[in-house]
Amino acid sequence: MINRRKFIKAGVITATAAALSIDSLDALASGSVKKLTILHTNDVHSRIEPFPMDGSRNQGLGGVARRSALIKKIRSEEANVLLLDAGDIFQGTPYFNLYGGELEIKLMSDMRYDAATMGNHDFDNGLEGFYKQLPHANFPILVSNYDFSDTIMHQSTQPYKIFTKQGLKIGVFGIGIELKGLVGDKNYGATVYLDPVQKANEVAALLKNELKCDLVICLSHLGYKYSDNRMSDQILAAENEHIDLIIGGHTHTFLQQPQDVKNKAGRITTINQVGFAGINLGRLDYYFEQYRGKKLITSSPYTISNDADI
Repeated sequence: MINRRKFIKAGVITATAAALSIDSLDALASGSVKKLTILHTNDVHSRIEPFPMDGSRNQGLGGVARRSALIKKIRSEEANVLLLDAGDIFQGTPYFNLYGGELEIKLMSDMRYDAATMGNHDFDNGLEGFYKQLPHANFPILVSNYDFSDTIMHQSTQPYKIFTKQGLKIGVFGIGIELKGLVGDKNYGATVYLDPVQKANEVAALLKNELKCDLVICLSHLGYKYSDNRMSDQILAAENEHIDLIIGGHTHTFLQQPQDVKNKAGRITTINQVGFAGINLGRLDYYFEQYRGKKLITSSPYTISNDADI
C-alpha cells in the first residue's frame, strides 16, 4: 500500500514544478527557485501529553513528543523552515496549574519555535505570570497592537521580527484580540488595546515597503470568523493591503486547506488555522522564483497521533 504522506509529498512536488513552469527540480538545487516551509500551531492550551484513551473524540491525539519528532524530521528534509505559534500557549491541563506555563515555554524552546504571539489565555496568571516565564523562551513574543508601555511587560515583546532564509526576508508580526470583557481587568492591567486593522496595515506596510520583505506573515489571535461583526481574520484579510499569510488562532478552527481572501490591494491574503491542543501541525510551502514571484503549495495538516509518519 502506498504511504499516504509520501503520496501527498510526491503530489506537492509535481504540482510545484507545474505551477512554477520549470522543467525539473534542478532549479531548486541551483537556487533559482527558493523554498520556504512554514510550520505552525495555535491554541495548544498546555496539552503536553496526548489526549487519554478514554473513548473521547480526540483520544490518542496530540502530544509534544510526537510533534517534536515530526518537526525534527521535516527540518532534516527542508533547508528553510520557520516554526510559529498563534497564541493561547497556556491553560487547559494541570501542567499549567502546577507550573504556571514554565513547562510549555521550555518545550517550545526545545522544539526551536521561531516566534509566537499572545492569546487571551496567556494572561490567565496576569501580566506578572506571563512575564515570569519569559526567561525560559528562546524565541520572541510578537504583538503589535498591545501597548505594554505602563506595565511590567513594556520591554518584553516585539511588534515584528524579520527572518532571513537563503536570502529571503520574511517579516512576521503579531495581532492580539481585544482583552476587555474576555480577560479579567486585573490580568491585563494597564495594557492598551490598539485597533488591529490599523496597526496590522501599519506594520505590514513597513515590512513590505520599507524593509523589503519577500513575505509578510501575521500571527493572529483574533479568531477565524464569527456570525456577527466581531473583528476576525476574515475581516483583517479583506481590509489589509500587504499581508501575505495570516496564521490564526482563538476559534479552534480546523481548516483542512488554507483559505484565500482578496484584500484591499486586489491581491490574495491566505488564512490558515489548525484547531487546538496540538492535534495538528500546519504546513505551508512557499516557492520563490526569480522574476516570477512566489507560489504557495499546500497540503493537508499533519495529524499528531501514533499513526503519524515520523
